[in-house]
Amino acid sequence: MAGAITHDRPPTAEGRQGGPLIVTEDVDLLDDLLRLCAAAGARPEVHHGIPERRGGWETAPLVLVGDDAARRVRGAVRRRGVVLVGRDQDDPGVWRRAVEIGADHVLVLPDGEQWLVDRIADVAEGVGRPALTVGVLGGRGGAGASTLACALAVTSAREGKRTLLVDADPLGGGLDVLLGGEAAEGLRWPAFAASRGRVGGGALEESLPELHALRVLSWDRSDAVTVPPQAVRAVLAAARRRGGAVVVDLPRRIDEGVAEILAQLDMGLLVVPADLRSVAAAGRVASVAGMVLRDLRIVVRGPCAPGLDDREVARLLDLPLVGELPSESLPPDGGPPPGSAAKGPLARFCTAFWERVPVEGGGV
Repeated sequence: MAGAITHDRPPTAEGRQGGPLIVTEDVDLLDDLLRLCAAAGARPEVHHGIPERRGGWETAPLVLVGDDAARRVRGAVRRRGVVLVGRDQDDPGVWRRAVEIGADHVLVLPDGEQWLVDRIADVAEGVGRPALTVGVLGGRGGAGASTLACALAVTSAREGKRTLLVDADPLGGGLDVLLGGEAAEGLRWPAFAASRGRVGGGALEESLPELHALRVLSWDRSDAVTVPPQAVRAVLAAARRRGGAVVVDLPRRIDEGVAEILAQLDMGLLVVPADLRSVAAAGRVASVAGMVLRDLRIVVRGPCAPGLDDREVARLLDLPLVGELPSESLPPDGGPPPGSAAKGPLARFCTAFWERVPVEGGGV
């Protein structure tokens, strides 16, 4: 069981690594906390009370205070990132003691073990602000969602952002092929099918093919076309923890795995060709995706049919308009990827999108 008193998190810097500070004299509790730190890949510092060395309490990225030690740390400087850890779920006094020491959370073992492992692992990885995660899906088949997803990722990487492109459409042929990297070394989706719990963000990124200055998680050419939802959830969460930008190419069908992705997106872009049949199809896709996705916007792909323009398409679908996607001749297979021509219309569209997103969508 874990209870939150506030939602504040300790300040962290991207790339900083460190272990938690453990304060307890309870031998059994200490054994449990050391075991959880080992599971999270963190090396803790252990004290019976407030560390005597200057700054030890204030600078630790996370402080785990045993319930037995609450009285001994009562006079410590108030800070974020303090967790009071106990064992007695029926002790109402634990909340009072948590308030007295300024704890953010109250955790009772063993129920709260997974939550604590995740929190400690965040500290060990130096997790900062999560990546801005954008999903792209087509309003109908052939709308150009994969092209836009690749162009957004290529543009983001060219601007120096840490970028990861995720291919969530097992029947799409593979984004690594679109990027000209089908033979590149690295893991594909089927390798993560057995993933459970937490996946290390750094380990994930290093295991993936690197193409055009970005990392790509795509499908291989095997018969595997599904990954369990819990594995999808764990992998995308790991991708987001490293910061920067994550772009996901989504299929139009929504299964449990895709629903896990939609729940983690900051924004979705629905690519809609500007004709009535496409608008009708996009309306069905939007109604299904919108049940999970909080922020869905429209990208209209021209040329527009008579009587339609980008604003009219957005009005018909009752969704915010990002803009009209310019047409750009795609290179043959093996050529430069979409958006690689920095001065081309597609790259300019993507650059303008990333410039607006930090203001409109929370930013990276």
